[in-house]
Amino acid sequence: MEGRKAEFLLTNQYKLMLPSKILTWVILFLLIFPSFFQISHSKLDSYSYLAAKRKRMSEKVRKMFYHAYDNYMTYAFPHDELKPLTKTFTDSLSELGNLKLEYLPEQYKGSALSLIESLSSLVVLGNQTEFEKGVFWLSENLTFDVDARINLFECNIRVLGGLVSAHILATDSTKNRLVQGTYKNQLLDLAENLGRRFLPAFDTPTGLPYAWINLKYGVMENETTETSTSGCGSLILEMGALSRLTGDPRFESAALHALRKLWSMRSSLNLLGTTLDVVTGEWIEHSSGIGAGVDSFYEYLLKAHILFGRDEFWRMFQSAYIAVQRYFRHGPWYHEADMRTGKSTYWQLTSLQAFWPGLQVLVGDIPAANLSHREFYYVWKKYGVLPERYLLDHMMLHPTEKYYPLRPEFAESTFYLYQATKDPWYMEVGELIVDSLNLYTRVEGGFASIRDVTSMELEDHQHSFFLSETCKYLYLLYDDSFLGDRNYIFTTEGHPLPVLSSWREKLPETYIPSNWTYVKSEEQVKRASAMSMRVCPATALECGQGQPRVESACHIPDSRADHRCFNDDDCGVDSSNCRRRSCSLAGYCGQWLFI
Repeated sequence: MEGRKAEFLLTNQYKLMLPSKILTWVILFLLIFPSFFQISHSKLDSYSYLAAKRKRMSEKVRKMFYHAYDNYMTYAFPHDELKPLTKTFTDSLSELGNLKLEYLPEQYKGSALSLIESLSSLVVLGNQTEFEKGVFWLSENLTFDVDARINLFECNIRVLGGLVSAHILATDSTKNRLVQGTYKNQLLDLAENLGRRFLPAFDTPTGLPYAWINLKYGVMENETTETSTSGCGSLILEMGALSRLTGDPRFESAALHALRKLWSMRSSLNLLGTTLDVVTGEWIEHSSGIGAGVDSFYEYLLKAHILFGRDEFWRMFQSAYIAVQRYFRHGPWYHEADMRTGKSTYWQLTSLQAFWPGLQVLVGDIPAANLSHREFYYVWKKYGVLPERYLLDHMMLHPTEKYYPLRPEFAESTFYLYQATKDPWYMEVGELIVDSLNLYTRVEGGFASIRDVTSMELEDHQHSFFLSETCKYLYLLYDDSFLGDRNYIFTTEGHPLPVLSSWREKLPETYIPSNWTYVKSEEQVKRASAMSMRVCPATALECGQGQPRVESACHIPDSRADHRCFNDDDCGVDSSNCRRRSCSLAGYCGQWLFI
């Protein structure tokens, strides 16, 4: 009995000692590794901070959108766009080509352009009720049988694109955005009606469409034959989607024929000009860049490949992209050059160029995208917004183009870069944009454009793309739940189109894993760029030890890490300008032919 008692006492004494030993070890662990819990705690704080920031900023952008949208509906609807300073309206869709309003019917009240542009944004913000109201108002009231001269490109990206996108969103059976049984493809019918009114514009000797067309009477007598590269090369997404939805191939066929003709007019350097004649097929302006008049041509080549899977689009884009990097790029900037010689012409930044980093994200060229995006960021910080034109060679504003019309391109690229990197710095950039817009452009009647960024003098115009793009991309930067269960591409006007397998052609062989064996060979890795293999540069090549990493979409590393060579075959392609490197007499790879 005494033995059991002693055993009991020893056991309990050991149990009492055990916690104290554990406590000792815990104290020692904390003394040796004090940062362990600090790191965990800091991570939790970071996650909480970012979540709170997303919620706060998405709500801020939501309020911006509704301030613009509600004022439009109050003071301008059903006309096209709002004049926020005077709380009136403009029928800008027709006024673009008819400033004297001499051809408009007396009872013409616009085409509800800003409402059409807002529909997809309302869905992104989760407002199904307002979306449904807009869909049925348009279904019952919108008509294109009006004597109005309109710009084909603008009407395509804004109206046709808005209607096609809204129809797809309205008929998404997984979301039930509309009261079942009440929607009977009215928006698609309107889109098809508009598409048919576009077709006479393509009746030219070249198949390139006129820039202007009358919605009721077609091409007017003595109509100008001048158009832009964007104007006839950025129609394929909207018109292609319309053909897929209606089964009528004429729309896609017309846009595709124009695109092929345009591509056939490229120079031997794979460069295109800015303006051309649709009758003669001759270039008018040979200088071009990645900005106004050309920008969406590049954008639509890549996005058409993503949406429709046609190999032809990829081959065009690959050649065009490499030419841009080779002849337009200068460090983080892109100047303009003559399509015939590649020699620089105008050293200027335009606000429309800010879309380019977003396009580079789709290619997977993240380092190049980030480099250019930061330069736009510095210009934005310098002026408070992004001026329309900035002279790079003089580091000063263009003397006359000092305005900012609420453009979305910088916000768009910020959204894409955040999606690709998840770097919270891009959310800080988004906050800068939001704060600037609220500080400088928000007025009682909506959001006004800026006439002069040096004085922040306002202009009485709230463009419809502020609702369709600027607010949408800023909102998606902080709340991307709309993108959660489906892949979308956004048109140049910010209208989402889903990437559907039924719309795509058979995938090229290079996409099929069973055929990747030839890509994986060591020799092929050295001699092929990420772009030619159609993979993201960040993950394109598993470089061996001592091998340089792939730095851009066109980059082909030299065969040896020390850049020694026996002949030109040992040299690759430069990462910054996509120029082929050659072997010097001393046996080193470099751009010797261009020195």
